[in-house]
Amino acid sequence: MGRKYNFYAGPSTLPVPVLEQIRDQIVDTGGQGLSMIETSHRGGMYEAVHNEAIELLRGLLGVPADRKILFLGGGATLQFAMVPMNLLGKGGSCDYVLSGAWAKKAASDARLFGTVRPAYDGGTDNFTSLPRASSVRVPAGSSYLHLTSNETIGGVQWKEFPESGPAPLVADMSSDILSRRIPAQRFGLIYAGAQKNLGPAGLTVVIISEELLQRSPKDLPAYLSYRVHAEENSLYNTPPVFSVWVLGLMLKWTNAQGGLAAIERRNEEKAALIYRAIDSSGGFYRCPIDPAVRSTMNVVFRLPSEELEKKFVGETEKAGMLGLKGHRSVGGCRASLYNGMPLEGGQALAALMGDFAARNG
Repeated sequence: MGRKYNFYAGPSTLPVPVLEQIRDQIVDTGGQGLSMIETSHRGGMYEAVHNEAIELLRGLLGVPADRKILFLGGGATLQFAMVPMNLLGKGGSCDYVLSGAWAKKAASDARLFGTVRPAYDGGTDNFTSLPRASSVRVPAGSSYLHLTSNETIGGVQWKEFPESGPAPLVADMSSDILSRRIPAQRFGLIYAGAQKNLGPAGLTVVIISEELLQRSPKDLPAYLSYRVHAEENSLYNTPPVFSVWVLGLMLKWTNAQGGLAAIERRNEEKAALIYRAIDSSGGFYRCPIDPAVRSTMNVVFRLPSEELEKKFVGETEKAGMLGLKGHRSVGGCRASLYNGMPLEGGQALAALMGDFAARNG
C-alpha cells in the first residue's frame, strides 16, 4: 500500500525525504556507530545537532541576535502556565486576544497567576473572525499581549500582527510556525509545539528576548524558569533528543525547498485549491470563516448535513486521505495543510470534493 495523505491536525505529516533520512540513520546516525535516540545529550554527537538546529531556526525565521532559542518539553500547553509565571509578576495584569479554543485555554491558565483582560473576544461571532490589527489596544501597565497566530480548531489566522506598544507581544505559533515569513523582531516571546511543521511531538520551541528573560522570578521551580533554560542552553535536563534531531532535518529540508518564501507560496497554493473547491460548490460546501482571516494551515468547512459529512469522510478514507473529520468540539470537516503535505495531496482532495459535490449536491 502506498503512503496515504495525512490531513490530521497533529501530529502531522512529515516530508517523505525526511522520513527516509530517519529510516536510513535510525540505527547508525551519521556513521557514529549508534543512534541519535540513544546518544548522550552531554556528548559531542548531540551537542553538534542541538546547536546546529538553533542556528538553522534562527536563520529561517530571521530571529534577532538578542533572542534566545530554547528547546523544552511539555508542549504548548505547559507554556500556557510558563508564560504568566515568568512574565506576569506578582499582582500583574496582561491582555489576551480570545480568538478560539487554544487562546481561551492559554488565558484560563494565565488567570491563575494574575489579572487577564480580553483584548478581543471572538465568542460573540463564534470565533469566525479576528479584529483588525490596528484596532487592538493594550492598556498602560500591561505585562504583555498574548495572541494565538493560528487557531487549529477554528481555522482563523492572523495575517498581520497588532502593535502592542510598551507591552511585549507574545504568540502561540504552534500550528503555523515555519509555514510563512514572520516579523520575528516584533515578538518578545514565541512558543510552539513541534508536531505541526517542525517535526515529531515531544519538542516545544521557545524564542524569547534577553529583556524578558530577566523577568523570570528566582523563586520558580528550575524547570519552569526560562532564565534557567537559557543559561544552560536548554540542557538543564535531558532535552527531547530525537525530536531535536528531526527538527534539524526538517529545517534542512525547508532550506532545500527554497526557504520560507518558497514554503509560504506552496502553502498558499494548497490552501487556495481547497478554498476554491468550497467557494465554487454553489453552497454545497460552506466555510464559516471570514475570508480575510482564513487559515492556510487548517481549512474548516461544513456540508449540508451531518449525514453527508460522515459519508464524505468515509469516501476520503477509502481514497487514502486521513484525518478530515473536524474537531469533536465543533464538528464538520477540516483539512490540515502543514508543510509536509505535498501539493498533490491538496490537488487530490480538491478533485474529490468536486466529484462528491457533483454526485451528492
